[in-house]
Amino acid sequence: MKKPVLVFSWEMFGPYHMDRLEAVGHRLGHVYDVVGLEVGSKSHTYAWDSTGTGQNFRKITLFPGQSKADLSKAAVYRALLRECRRADARFVFLCHYEDPDVFALALTMRLMGRKVINMNASKYDDKPRILWREMVKSVFYSPYQAGIGGSHRTVDYFRLLGLPKDRLYIGYDTLSLDRIRRLSGMEPAPGGVPFADRHFTIIARFVPKKNLFRAVEAYDIYRRLAGPAARPLHLCGSGPLEPDLRAEVTRRGLDGSIVFRGFLQEKGIAETLGSTLCLLLPSLEEQFGLVVNEALAMGVPTILSDQCGARDVLIRSGLNGHIVEPDNPEGLARYMLSVAGDEEEWRRLSLNGRPFQALADASFFARSVEKAVVALGGPKAERSADRDYVSDYSADPEGGQHGRSAGAALTGS
Repeated sequence: MKKPVLVFSWEMFGPYHMDRLEAVGHRLGHVYDVVGLEVGSKSHTYAWDSTGTGQNFRKITLFPGQSKADLSKAAVYRALLRECRRADARFVFLCHYEDPDVFALALTMRLMGRKVINMNASKYDDKPRILWREMVKSVFYSPYQAGIGGSHRTVDYFRLLGLPKDRLYIGYDTLSLDRIRRLSGMEPAPGGVPFADRHFTIIARFVPKKNLFRAVEAYDIYRRLAGPAARPLHLCGSGPLEPDLRAEVTRRGLDGSIVFRGFLQEKGIAETLGSTLCLLLPSLEEQFGLVVNEALAMGVPTILSDQCGARDVLIRSGLNGHIVEPDNPEGLARYMLSVAGDEEEWRRLSLNGRPFQALADASFFARSVEKAVVALGGPKAERSADRDYVSDYSADPEGGQHGRSAGAALTGS
């Protein structure tokens, strides 16, 4: 008997997309045929290396060697529709609802009687919203029958845009924690690199919404507060603001204290986090912040902006990290001082992150996919033991004093 087909499509498959589909294939592959449609193998936004083929799913690249940005919307729509029909897709998971080719495919699949599920991380508070634009946006969401969002604020936004509230799930923004640990080649904190040898890290594109000039200001305050004990800050990334950022670092006399590492591929990110004391993510706008997942994989606490969707799911202030306003550089600096100056406090934050690792792992996405397809009439993947694509290093999400909120997210929507 032919398995029903689940199709997932993204512009380009980065490591995160591969992680999610490997987890879906691992969990559901004995019941469903899992297919990933990559539009192009290049991206103008992310300098990812090509991710190769899948092991637990079938990956199809529609336009090898090309970027979606260089293709016509009509050509992309025709290619996506052709592959969906060829695969006889029963459930279609789509991102970037606003792209004409994606909207046309969602509408076509819905008219053909297929089930269409939206994947998104956007939140209402990402930017100023205008009512009439939101009403227009709800038209673009009309073909979708369920949604998988990054955070609880995404789910609230889905509801505003008209998606059925009983078919909305979190777990979209996840990745393989095991992959990060393997690539790092190091023991996660609080083991591994000694406390005294660790540095602060920012991993981000050098664009305005990442709030990097404010981060440099906060680091300057921290360095003055810490004196000779101040730790270096590693800035990992690239983008149009790099020349101005370098000039600001020089103007403040921070050359040598702030280290520009350039754009890092997945192995470089994992290795950097393996020697990191604390991750900083002070964004003005951040739909989620997947680097927080990577930090959790390596036991690294995070100080992040309250604008980040990861705040909803992965970080509890004072428990496994700190949350700060993006316009509060002194607050960020004093949190940095607290973490860097007290090894016992740092170890406490690191260990308290373990119950949240199950919510950061791609197996959580696979659970949400299963919930969505079952809610839309697909068969449930019965298992003799409900084991997920997650390392045993993660704590029991249902147990422990700090695991209850993580367990509630896993068992609910």
